[in-house]
Amino acid sequence: MVTPAGGRTKNRKNSDRSEAGRGAGGDSTDGTPLVSRVAADIASVLPAAAVITDRQRLRTYECDGLAQYKVTPGLVVLPESAEQVAAVVASCSRHSVPFVARGSGTGLSGGALPHAEGVLIVLARMRSILQLDRANQRAVVEPGVVNLQLTRQAQPLGYYFAPDPSSQQICSIGGNLAENSGGAHCLKYGFTTGHVTGVQMVTPTGELVRIGGKAVDAPGYDLLGAVVGSEGTLGVVTEITVRLTNTPEAVSTLLAAFEDTDAAGQAVSTIIGAGVIPAAIEMMDALAIEAAEAAVQCGYPEGAGAVLIVELDGSAAEVEHQFEQVTQFCTAAGAFEIRIAEDDTQRALFWKGRKSAFAAVGRISPDYIVQDGVVPRTALPEVLRRIGSISAEHGVRVANVFHAGDGNLHPLVLFDDAVPGEAERAEEVSGAIIDLCIEYGGSITGEHGVGSDKAKYMPRMFTDDDLDTMQLLRCAFDPGSISNPGKIFPTPRLCGEVPGRNKGVHPLVAAGAADLF
Repeated sequence: MVTPAGGRTKNRKNSDRSEAGRGAGGDSTDGTPLVSRVAADIASVLPAAAVITDRQRLRTYECDGLAQYKVTPGLVVLPESAEQVAAVVASCSRHSVPFVARGSGTGLSGGALPHAEGVLIVLARMRSILQLDRANQRAVVEPGVVNLQLTRQAQPLGYYFAPDPSSQQICSIGGNLAENSGGAHCLKYGFTTGHVTGVQMVTPTGELVRIGGKAVDAPGYDLLGAVVGSEGTLGVVTEITVRLTNTPEAVSTLLAAFEDTDAAGQAVSTIIGAGVIPAAIEMMDALAIEAAEAAVQCGYPEGAGAVLIVELDGSAAEVEHQFEQVTQFCTAAGAFEIRIAEDDTQRALFWKGRKSAFAAVGRISPDYIVQDGVVPRTALPEVLRRIGSISAEHGVRVANVFHAGDGNLHPLVLFDDAVPGEAERAEEVSGAIIDLCIEYGGSITGEHGVGSDKAKYMPRMFTDDDLDTMQLLRCAFDPGSISNPGKIFPTPRLCGEVPGRNKGVHPLVAAGAADLF
């Protein structure tokens, strides 16, 4: 992501990725834009204020948190019920008009990038918590419910929602589901997929269906597992049943300062190797610490080349025992200062520096790219040294912030777009880091998703057969290829085509709009 100071993203180039869905959308035979027919169809279903056609207002929705790519949607709708969503999607299906679902718009992969000739379905008005079922440890929510809002509502009952992305004060549960979001505490509690037990969704043909429910498991194929993390390519989720987690009896948080990331990485390996699974282990390097201090004055130890934030939770006896172990391991690895949060206020200050890290680098660099990749935890020290070498070779600074416990890296590539050539070098460094993740047996994304931004990297991680099989699943849900087209895959599969090579050239292939695998 190319981002100037303050966390806003400069539009360095407009995306034509929505055009990957060509063959859907466009004009009718009489020259009328097909999206206008959708607007006419839904006029009796949605109030006029919930249908946006004015171009200036449409531009409000031209990107998500990754403003490197911008596309003005053909039409924006703001439904307030599942039935309204179904009516919109059914109309899109009738007229072969592509649609994209959007939550809070905080995504960092361009997953909610609109289609220029399609409909953007904004779910922000569907923000009701429909049920808090304490007996079954479940909550039923609409997709627009904000992540932190659910935890605050559940806390008086002794529960909370465990997935906690850094944007949890604004990101939606629907967006968490679409991207299979994680957060600092996913080391112990897992990603969103482990906390969703059921959904109501609108299929790309406009049918309202339920998958799963409050039960722990359901027989048959794991369709729910396919939907979570599908980035809106299989339909629009309109209701989510999530698992609530018991509020722990005790929580202890420490901050350990080290001379460098090697020493901090050794502490992480020792902690995990000893069988201690903290709720979270986060690491920041010197440059990230510098940015956080400039932004929020978090008061981290002076001279630290790296800091670890380690949080333990559970029963009081377990936390006390593990806390002693973690303190010993950090000291043995070379920690020159260890601070223990005495209360919730101090704990919040520890976390403030970490959770502000992305926006904070805007204080030390006019522009930056946020990257998201994964490597095996044990490879962290070597990978960080390699990133340092890549940074030095290209003359581009890189601040490292990451979930150290599971190897989920978030390198922040710093540059000044006003200096000729710097943006290009930053892009090269960003791509080299992703290649490094693949080289070490990791992944091109840990929690931000593939979206528009990383589709080009998918062939580096998966074979043609892998990608073909994934697209066959997508086609089973969406035979018309109208549900968030152009995302995840570098080029769309032609649903209905026989897998493998065929004789002759398909018209869409000749036009450069699709590939046959």
